[in-house]
Amino acid sequence: MVDTIARVRSGKLIFETMVDLDAAMRLKRGEQISISDVIRDNAIYLDQKKGMRAGAPELQNVFGTADFALVVEQIVKKGAVEDNQEFREGSLEKRKKQVVDFLVRNAIDVGTRRPFLPEMLSNSIRDAGIKIEDKPVETQINDIVDKLKKVLPIKIETKKIRIKLPAMHTGRVYGFLKEYKERENWLENGDLVMVLNIPVGIQMEFYDKLNAATQGSAVTEEVREEQ
Repeated sequence: MVDTIARVRSGKLIFETMVDLDAAMRLKRGEQISISDVIRDNAIYLDQKKGMRAGAPELQNVFGTADFALVVEQIVKKGAVEDNQEFREGSLEKRKKQVVDFLVRNAIDVGTRRPFLPEMLSNSIRDAGIKIEDKPVETQINDIVDKLKKVLPIKIETKKIRIKLPAMHTGRVYGFLKEYKERENWLENGDLVMVLNIPVGIQMEFYDKLNAATQGSAVTEEVREEQ
């Protein structure tokens, strides 16, 4: 665990407190995490180095509450969390492992149709000069695979499905589905029909997320050939 400072500015005032670096960054990314895992102090400061504490009236005025845990949560989510080179490098290494794990489960050799070994994928990512970003794998994997094709005969093994979404759920799940979209068709009643290419290794995870977001109202079918 690494302690660091989270701070947020409001007008001329700066509010800061100590937090756990990893837990705070996870909270800031929107992950479900207990605020007790984030907190590493017992006060909110106007100047942490000088020990100048913020008073309850100031907290109430800026954050709408003087509750310590709720204020810390707002500071982390809305403000800045100091990180360091070691943390950034560790985060990127974790993300690279996630990318390699994804490719092991979902990518095949075009010629042999066999999966790749993790070491080969990791070395190829390095040899191709690919920069792994600290963001969700699904938002960068297509670009990574395109660059890997320069050094490997690689492709993502996918299953094509057609989904019909009721209009009431399209706003909630469109952003999630567009990462896999091949084509879409909006119906006159607001329903959405999409054809998606889903990596075979995440099918169960995909359906679980889709059903949870639509209360099971999405209609899906496998597309075995172009229709």
